[in-house]
Order: sequence, then structure tokens, then C-alpha cells
Amino acid sequence: MSISQTWAIKTVLTILSLAVLMSVFDSGSEGGRPVAVEPPEQVSFPTLDGGLIYANLYGKGNRGVVLAHGGQFNKESWEKQARVLLRAGFRVLAIDFRGYGQSKGPGQARPISAPLHFDVLAAVRYLRKTGAKTVSVVGASMGGGAAADASIEAPGEIDRIVLLAGWGDGPPEKLKGRKLFIVARDDANSAGPRLPKIREQYEKAPDPKELVILDGSAHAQFLFQTDQGERLMREILRCLSEP
Repeated sequence: MSISQTWAIKTVLTILSLAVLMSVFDSGSEGGRPVAVEPPEQVSFPTLDGGLIYANLYGKGNRGVVLAHGGQFNKESWEKQARVLLRAGFRVLAIDFRGYGQSKGPGQARPISAPLHFDVLAAVRYLRKTGAKTVSVVGASMGGGAAADASIEAPGEIDRIVLLAGWGDGPPEKLKGRKLFIVARDDANSAGPRLPKIREQYEKAPDPKELVILDGSAHAQFLFQTDQGERLMREILRCLSEP
């Protein structure tokens, strides 16, 4: 069997397994039996600049994923996505940024301009200290910016990064690990469409990388509430799961 055939088979198997996971999650059952839903564990950990971050922890696997929310959301907003990732074998940590919930730290009165990358790094290091062998970050909008800055700040600590309609302040050429940029085609704010900026960031970022453009105009986590939500979750799972 050729190398190309082997990779094709792996890709098909990955897609099929992700489809099964999505189906199980959506149905709320497994093999016709209801699935018990355990509440997440509430944890907290310090940041390098004196903050304290609170988070919801799902599962005990050695593949960690940090979920970093957007400006209009919080750690609870990731509940559905966290459970899909949990079923895929990941240990999931959904954080509240400083200024949200009980989380606190310098700049918390205006989180959008606060050093939120310290919150992401604290979450990544918490997962590593508690047994995770790999750690990826999924960041939405504001959380995407924090995730990108964290990747640049601490090279090698974040294995994969999903930037959902977000980008960092640092040079994208310094982003590390596997990268997925994902955005809705008509997503825009008062400054104009977001796609051109995200495409520019993508083009400057080093390989391995991928840009996925979804239909519609919903921004970041709001995409999960649209008809693109299922595809968005599949793309995230694929990025985090493929070899």
C-alpha cells in the first residue's frame, strides 16, 4: 500500500470517528442508553502576574485542551463543545478570563486590553502539571487573541491552536505548533470585515496551518448557534485529532 493510500485511509477513519462522536453527543445516548452527564470539576490556579483564574475541568485524559471564550461569553458557554471533546478523549479546561466570574487579575476592569495571555498560559501549565502530555488551545475572538499571544510568549508549550475569528498582537510569524484559522466569510464589525485580517495573519504564519472559511456572518462562538455549528465543531475536532 502506498503512503498516499495510507493517509487517505487515516483521513476517512478520522472523519467517520468524528461523525460518530457528533452523533452520540447530539442524541444524548450511547448504544440506545442514556448517557450520564457528570458536572465539571471547579478548579483555580494563579497567573504569573498575580491573577487567579477559575475554570471548569472535564475528564482526566492526557490530551489537554484549553477553551478560551470571547468577550460576550464565559467558561459555561463552552459546555456543549467541552463534552464533545471529552467524548473524543480530551481533558478539557474551560476558563473564565480575569474580570469574568470569580477570575481576577491586573486589568480586569477592561479585559479586552488586559494581559489575557497570562490566563491562557496558566491554564496550559495547570493541565501539564496535572498529567497532560499535550495541550492545545481553542480561542474565540478575544480568547483567540490571548491564545495566539500565549503561543508566541511560551514557544513549545502549546501543541495546537485554533483561532476562531481572532488574532493576537504579536507577529504571526512566531506562532508555534499546528494552527487552524477559522472564520465566517461575512463576519464583520464597525471596522469592516474580519476575513482580510485573518487571511493576512494566516499567510504570515508558519506551517503547519490551515484556513477554513464558513458560510454566514456570525462571529466566533455565535457560529455554534447557526447551521454552521456542526461543521465548526467537526473542523475543531479534526484539527485536534489528526496525526
